[in-house]
Amino acid sequence: MAKEISKLMAYRPEVKVVDATLRDGGLVNDFFFTDEFVKALYLANLRAGVDYMEFGYKASTEMFDVNKFGKWKFCKDEDIRAIVGENATDLKIAVMADVGRCDFRNDIIQKKDSPIDLIRVATYLNTMPGAVEMIEDAHNKGYEVSCNIMAISNAQEGDLRAGLEMLGQSPVDVIYIVDSYGAMYPEQIARLTDVYMEAAAKYGKKVGIHAHDNQKLAFANTIEAVGDGVDWLDATYASMGRGAGNCAMELLLGFLRNPKYNEYPVIQFVDKYMNALKRDGIVWGYDLQYLMTGLLNQHPRTAIQFTKEGRTDYAEFYREVVAQD
Repeated sequence: MAKEISKLMAYRPEVKVVDATLRDGGLVNDFFFTDEFVKALYLANLRAGVDYMEFGYKASTEMFDVNKFGKWKFCKDEDIRAIVGENATDLKIAVMADVGRCDFRNDIIQKKDSPIDLIRVATYLNTMPGAVEMIEDAHNKGYEVSCNIMAISNAQEGDLRAGLEMLGQSPVDVIYIVDSYGAMYPEQIARLTDVYMEAAAKYGKKVGIHAHDNQKLAFANTIEAVGDGVDWLDATYASMGRGAGNCAMELLLGFLRNPKYNEYPVIQFVDKYMNALKRDGIVWGYDLQYLMTGLLNQHPRTAIQFTKEGRTDYAEFYREVVAQD
Protein backbone atom coordinates (compact mmCIF):
# COMPACT_ATOMS: atom_id res chain seq x y z
CA MET A 1 0.00 0.00 0.00
CA ALA A 2 2.81 2.39 0.88
CA LYS A 3 4.21 1.97 -2.62
CA GLU A 4 0.92 3.05 -4.17
CA ILE A 5 0.36 6.01 -1.84
CA SER A 6 3.82 7.38 -2.56
CA LYS A 7 3.29 6.94 -6.30
CA LEU A 8 -0.13 8.62 -6.23
CA MET A 9 0.46 11.49 -3.83
CA ALA A 10 3.93 12.57 -4.90
CA TYR A 11 4.76 14.87 -7.82
CA ARG A 12 5.94 12.59 -10.63
CA PRO A 13 7.94 14.58 -13.21
CA GLU A 14 8.35 11.45 -15.35
CA VAL A 15 4.58 11.16 -15.98
CA LYS A 16 3.56 11.91 -19.58
CA VAL A 17 -0.04 12.64 -20.56
CA VAL A 18 -1.04 11.79 -24.14
CA ASP A 19 -4.18 13.33 -25.66
CA ALA A 20 -5.79 10.72 -27.95
CA THR A 21 -8.99 12.70 -28.69
CA LEU A 22 -8.45 13.10 -32.44
CA ARG A 23 -7.34 9.51 -32.97
CA ASP A 24 -9.62 7.48 -30.72
CA GLY A 25 -12.39 10.08 -31.00
CA GLY A 26 -11.97 10.01 -34.76
CA LEU A 27 -13.22 6.42 -34.72
CA VAL A 28 -16.60 7.84 -33.65
CA ASN A 29 -17.05 10.40 -36.48
CA ASP A 30 -14.75 8.94 -39.17
CA PHE A 31 -12.19 11.68 -38.40
CA PHE A 32 -14.37 14.50 -39.75
CA PHE A 33 -13.15 17.23 -37.40
CA THR A 34 -13.07 20.84 -38.53
CA ASP A 35 -9.75 22.66 -38.68
CA GLU A 36 -11.13 25.06 -36.07
CA PHE A 37 -11.75 22.14 -33.69
CA VAL A 38 -8.26 20.68 -34.25
CA LYS A 39 -6.51 24.03 -33.81
CA ALA A 40 -8.49 24.77 -30.64
CA LEU A 41 -7.64 21.31 -29.29
CA TYR A 42 -3.95 21.88 -30.02
CA LEU A 43 -4.06 25.21 -28.17
CA ALA A 44 -5.98 23.68 -25.25
CA ASN A 45 -3.35 20.96 -24.93
CA LEU A 46 -0.61 23.59 -25.00
CA ARG A 47 -2.25 25.63 -22.27
CA ALA A 48 -3.10 22.56 -20.20
CA GLY A 49 0.51 21.32 -20.25
CA VAL A 50 -0.34 18.04 -22.00
CA ASP A 51 2.84 16.29 -23.16
CA TYR A 52 1.76 14.62 -26.44
CA MET A 53 -1.11 15.18 -28.86
CA GLU A 54 -2.04 12.27 -31.10
CA PHE A 55 -3.42 13.58 -34.38
CA GLY A 56 -4.80 10.34 -35.83
CA TYR A 57 -3.62 7.45 -37.96
CA LYS A 58 -1.08 7.02 -40.72
CA ALA A 59 -3.52 4.76 -42.59
CA SER A 60 -2.90 3.41 -46.08
CA THR A 61 -4.71 5.30 -48.83
CA GLU A 62 -4.66 2.05 -50.80
CA MET A 63 -6.67 0.26 -48.12
CA PHE A 64 -8.95 3.10 -46.99
CA ASP A 65 -11.06 5.35 -49.24
CA VAL A 66 -9.92 8.94 -48.67
CA ASN A 67 -13.44 10.13 -49.58
CA LYS A 68 -15.01 8.22 -46.70
CA PHE A 69 -12.79 9.57 -43.94
CA GLY A 70 -11.54 12.90 -42.67
CA LYS A 71 -7.89 13.78 -43.17
CA TRP A 72 -6.83 12.69 -39.68
CA LYS A 73 -7.29 9.07 -40.74
CA PHE A 74 -4.19 9.64 -42.89
CA CYS A 75 -2.29 12.41 -41.07
CA LYS A 76 -0.32 13.86 -43.94
CA ASP A 77 2.59 15.87 -42.65
CA GLU A 78 1.42 19.00 -44.48
CA ASP A 79 -2.02 18.76 -42.80
CA ILE A 80 -0.37 18.59 -39.37
CA ARG A 81 1.89 21.54 -40.25
CA ALA A 82 -1.18 23.57 -41.25
CA ILE A 83 -2.31 23.29 -37.62
CA VAL A 84 0.95 23.42 -35.66
CA GLY A 85 3.40 25.23 -37.95
CA GLU A 86 6.90 24.36 -36.77
CA ASN A 87 5.45 23.51 -33.33
CA ALA A 88 8.18 25.33 -31.41
CA THR A 89 6.58 24.26 -28.12
CA ASP A 90 6.95 21.63 -25.41
CA LEU A 91 3.92 19.75 -26.78
CA LYS A 92 5.02 16.81 -28.91
CA ILE A 93 3.05 15.44 -31.88
CA ALA A 94 2.11 11.77 -32.22
CA VAL A 95 0.39 9.57 -34.81
CA MET A 96 -0.68 5.94 -34.70
CA ALA A 97 0.22 3.32 -37.30
CA ASP A 98 -1.63 -0.03 -37.30
CA VAL A 99 0.26 -3.15 -38.31
CA GLY A 100 -1.05 -4.24 -41.70
CA ARG A 101 -3.10 -1.08 -42.27
CA CYS A 102 -0.41 1.40 -43.20
CA ASP A 103 2.33 1.97 -45.76
CA PHE A 104 4.90 2.92 -43.15
CA ARG A 105 7.94 2.73 -45.41
CA ASN A 106 6.60 5.47 -47.69
CA ASP A 107 4.14 7.42 -45.55
CA ILE A 108 6.39 7.84 -42.50
CA ILE A 109 9.24 10.06 -43.66
CA GLN A 110 12.50 10.95 -41.92
CA LYS A 111 11.90 12.66 -38.55
CA LYS A 112 14.05 15.64 -39.54
CA ASP A 113 11.56 16.45 -42.31
CA SER A 114 8.39 15.85 -40.28
CA PRO A 115 6.44 17.72 -37.57
CA ILE A 116 5.77 14.34 -35.90
CA ASP A 117 7.78 13.32 -32.82
CA LEU A 118 6.27 9.98 -31.77
CA ILE A 119 5.08 7.00 -33.83
CA ARG A 120 2.62 4.83 -31.90
CA VAL A 121 2.59 1.32 -33.36
CA ALA A 122 -0.62 -0.65 -32.71
CA THR A 123 -0.51 -4.43 -32.86
CA TYR A 124 -2.08 -7.64 -31.68
CA LEU A 125 0.14 -10.32 -30.20
CA ASN A 126 -0.15 -12.43 -33.35
CA THR A 127 1.26 -9.60 -35.50
CA MET A 128 4.22 -8.83 -33.24
CA PRO A 129 6.89 -9.53 -35.90
CA GLY A 130 5.26 -6.89 -38.12
CA ALA A 131 5.18 -4.49 -35.19
CA VAL A 132 8.89 -4.96 -34.50
CA GLU A 133 9.64 -4.24 -38.16
CA MET A 134 7.64 -0.98 -37.94
CA ILE A 135 9.27 -0.02 -34.65
CA GLU A 136 12.74 -0.49 -36.11
CA ASP A 137 11.80 1.53 -39.20
CA ALA A 138 10.45 4.45 -37.15
CA HIS A 139 13.38 4.37 -34.74
CA ASN A 140 15.87 4.37 -37.62
CA LYS A 141 14.09 7.40 -39.10
CA GLY A 142 14.66 9.29 -35.85
CA TYR A 143 11.31 9.05 -34.05
CA GLU A 144 10.36 8.19 -30.53
CA VAL A 145 8.35 4.96 -30.73
CA SER A 146 5.70 3.37 -28.55
CA CYS A 147 3.78 0.13 -29.04
CA ASN A 148 0.18 -0.59 -28.06
CA ILE A 149 -0.50 -4.31 -27.58
CA MET A 150 -4.26 -4.49 -28.15
CA ALA A 151 -6.89 -6.85 -26.73
CA ILE A 152 -4.67 -8.16 -23.94
CA SER A 153 -7.73 -9.11 -21.86
CA ASN A 154 -8.01 -12.07 -24.26
CA ALA A 155 -4.32 -12.95 -24.19
CA GLN A 156 -2.65 -15.95 -22.56
CA GLU A 157 0.03 -14.80 -20.11
CA GLY A 158 2.68 -16.94 -21.81
CA ASP A 159 1.93 -15.30 -25.16
CA LEU A 160 2.00 -11.86 -23.55
CA ARG A 161 5.37 -12.50 -21.93
CA ALA A 162 6.77 -13.69 -25.25
CA GLY A 163 5.47 -10.52 -26.94
CA LEU A 164 6.97 -8.32 -24.23
CA GLU A 165 10.28 -10.10 -24.67
CA MET A 166 10.21 -9.30 -28.42
CA LEU A 167 9.42 -5.65 -27.71
CA GLY A 168 12.08 -5.48 -25.02
CA GLN A 169 14.70 -6.49 -27.57
CA SER A 170 13.40 -3.88 -30.06
CA PRO A 171 14.25 -0.15 -29.98
CA VAL A 172 10.73 0.76 -28.75
CA ASP A 173 10.67 3.43 -26.01
CA VAL A 174 7.26 2.81 -24.41
CA ILE A 175 5.12 -0.35 -24.16
CA TYR A 176 1.40 0.17 -23.60
CA ILE A 177 -1.13 -1.82 -21.61
CA VAL A 178 -4.34 -1.56 -23.67
CA ASP A 179 -7.73 -2.61 -22.30
CA SER A 180 -9.32 -2.61 -25.77
CA TYR A 181 -12.63 -4.09 -24.62
CA GLY A 182 -13.00 -2.16 -21.36
CA ALA A 183 -13.20 -5.56 -19.68
CA MET A 184 -10.58 -5.22 -16.96
CA TYR A 185 -10.78 -4.27 -13.29
CA PRO A 186 -8.16 -2.37 -11.25
CA GLU A 187 -7.02 -5.58 -9.52
CA GLN A 188 -6.33 -7.15 -12.93
CA ILE A 189 -4.54 -4.00 -14.10
CA ALA A 190 -2.33 -4.18 -11.00
CA ARG A 191 -1.30 -7.77 -11.77
CA LEU A 192 -0.80 -7.04 -15.44
CA THR A 193 1.27 -3.94 -14.70
CA ASP A 194 3.67 -6.10 -12.70
CA VAL A 195 4.25 -8.25 -15.79
CA TYR A 196 4.86 -5.19 -17.99
CA MET A 197 7.06 -3.43 -15.42
CA GLU A 198 9.21 -6.53 -15.03
CA ALA A 199 9.88 -6.60 -18.79
CA ALA A 200 10.36 -2.83 -18.91
CA ALA A 201 12.90 -2.87 -16.07
CA LYS A 202 14.83 -5.67 -17.76
CA TYR A 203 15.17 -3.74 -21.02
CA GLY A 204 15.05 -0.09 -19.88
CA LYS A 205 11.60 0.71 -21.34
CA LYS A 206 8.72 2.88 -20.12
CA VAL A 207 5.17 1.58 -19.65
CA GLY A 208 1.92 3.29 -20.65
CA ILE A 209 -1.81 2.61 -20.31
CA HIS A 210 -4.73 3.12 -22.69
CA ALA A 211 -8.06 2.29 -21.04
CA HIS A 212 -11.65 2.04 -22.33
CA ASP A 213 -14.73 2.95 -20.32
CA ASN A 214 -17.20 0.10 -20.96
CA GLN A 215 -17.53 -0.54 -17.22
CA LYS A 216 -16.85 3.07 -16.16
CA LEU A 217 -13.37 1.99 -15.07
CA ALA A 218 -11.08 3.77 -17.55
CA PHE A 219 -10.14 6.45 -15.00
CA ALA A 220 -9.91 3.95 -12.12
CA ASN A 221 -7.74 1.61 -14.17
CA THR A 222 -5.51 4.48 -15.26
CA ILE A 223 -4.88 5.73 -11.74
CA GLU A 224 -4.32 2.15 -10.57
CA ALA A 225 -1.60 1.88 -13.20
CA VAL A 226 -0.08 5.21 -12.09
CA GLY A 227 0.07 3.88 -8.54
CA ASP A 228 1.91 0.84 -9.82
CA GLY A 229 4.55 2.93 -11.59
CA VAL A 230 3.14 3.39 -15.12
CA ASP A 231 4.27 6.76 -16.49
CA TRP A 232 2.57 7.25 -19.88
CA LEU A 233 -1.15 7.93 -19.61
CA ASP A 234 -3.64 8.22 -22.48
CA ALA A 235 -6.76 10.33 -22.09
CA THR A 236 -9.35 12.06 -24.26
CA TYR A 237 -11.41 15.18 -23.76
CA ALA A 238 -14.88 14.29 -22.43
CA SER A 239 -13.84 10.62 -22.79
CA MET A 240 -14.40 10.74 -26.56
CA GLY A 241 -13.33 7.50 -28.15
CA ARG A 242 -14.50 4.36 -29.88
CA GLY A 243 -17.65 2.97 -28.29
CA ALA A 244 -17.69 3.71 -24.58
CA GLY A 245 -14.71 6.04 -24.89
CA ASN A 246 -11.57 6.46 -22.81
CA CYS A 247 -10.18 7.89 -19.61
CA ALA A 248 -11.37 11.51 -19.45
CA MET A 249 -8.66 14.17 -19.70
CA GLU A 250 -10.55 16.41 -17.28
CA LEU A 251 -10.56 13.62 -14.67
CA LEU A 252 -6.92 12.70 -15.17
CA LEU A 253 -5.42 16.20 -15.03
CA GLY A 254 -7.56 16.96 -11.99
CA PHE A 255 -6.08 13.92 -10.29
CA LEU A 256 -2.37 14.30 -11.11
CA ARG A 257 -0.40 16.30 -8.55
CA ASN A 258 1.79 17.85 -11.18
CA PRO A 259 2.03 21.65 -11.20
CA LYS A 260 2.71 21.74 -14.93
CA TYR A 261 -0.83 20.56 -15.73
CA ASN A 262 -3.68 23.07 -15.84
CA GLU A 263 -7.29 21.90 -15.66
CA TYR A 264 -9.03 25.09 -16.78
CA PRO A 265 -8.19 24.99 -20.54
CA VAL A 266 -9.56 21.43 -20.64
CA ILE A 267 -12.83 22.53 -19.03
CA GLN A 268 -13.04 25.41 -21.51
CA PHE A 269 -12.53 23.11 -24.49
CA VAL A 270 -15.06 20.54 -23.28
CA ASP A 271 -17.55 23.33 -22.63
CA LYS A 272 -17.24 24.90 -26.07
CA TYR A 273 -16.29 22.08 -28.43
CA MET A 274 -16.98 18.63 -26.98
CA ASN A 275 -20.48 19.54 -25.82
CA ALA A 276 -21.13 21.01 -29.29
CA LEU A 277 -20.18 17.66 -30.88
CA LYS A 278 -22.73 15.91 -28.68
CA ARG A 279 -25.39 18.48 -29.56
CA ASP A 280 -24.61 17.80 -33.23
CA GLY A 281 -25.50 14.15 -32.71
CA ILE A 282 -22.06 12.54 -32.38
CA VAL A 283 -22.54 9.63 -29.97
CA TRP A 284 -19.98 8.07 -27.63
CA GLY A 285 -19.64 7.15 -23.99
CA TYR A 286 -20.79 4.60 -21.44
CA ASP A 287 -24.11 2.93 -22.15
CA LEU A 288 -25.69 -0.45 -21.46
CA GLN A 289 -24.67 -2.00 -24.77
CA TYR A 290 -21.01 -1.19 -24.13
CA LEU A 291 -21.26 -2.46 -20.57
CA MET A 292 -22.48 -5.79 -21.94
CA THR A 293 -19.56 -6.30 -24.33
CA GLY A 294 -17.17 -5.20 -21.57
CA LEU A 295 -18.63 -7.67 -19.08
CA LEU A 296 -18.33 -10.44 -21.66
CA ASN A 297 -14.81 -9.38 -22.73
CA GLN A 298 -15.92 -8.95 -26.35
CA HIS A 299 -14.90 -6.48 -29.04
CA PRO A 300 -17.45 -3.61 -28.97
CA ARG A 301 -18.26 -3.85 -32.69
CA THR A 302 -21.71 -5.35 -31.98
CA ALA A 303 -22.48 -2.60 -29.47
CA ILE A 304 -21.29 0.04 -31.95
CA GLN A 305 -23.65 -1.41 -34.57
CA PHE A 306 -26.48 -1.46 -32.01
CA THR A 307 -25.86 2.24 -31.35
CA LYS A 308 -25.70 3.16 -35.06
CA GLU A 309 -29.01 1.43 -35.68
CA GLY A 310 -30.65 3.44 -32.92
CA ARG A 311 -31.75 0.28 -31.12
CA THR A 312 -33.05 0.43 -27.54
CA ASP A 313 -33.94 -3.25 -26.98
CA TYR A 314 -31.15 -3.77 -24.47
CA ALA A 315 -32.39 -7.07 -23.03
CA GLU A 316 -32.63 -8.59 -26.53
CA PHE A 317 -29.13 -7.33 -27.32
CA TYR A 318 -27.84 -8.96 -24.14
CA ARG A 319 -29.28 -12.29 -25.27
CA GLU A 320 -27.58 -11.83 -28.66
CA VAL A 321 -24.12 -11.11 -27.28
CA VAL A 322 -24.32 -13.87 -24.67
CA ALA A 323 -25.15 -16.28 -27.48
CA GLN A 324 -21.96 -15.19 -29.26
CA ASP A 325 -19.79 -15.64 -26.20
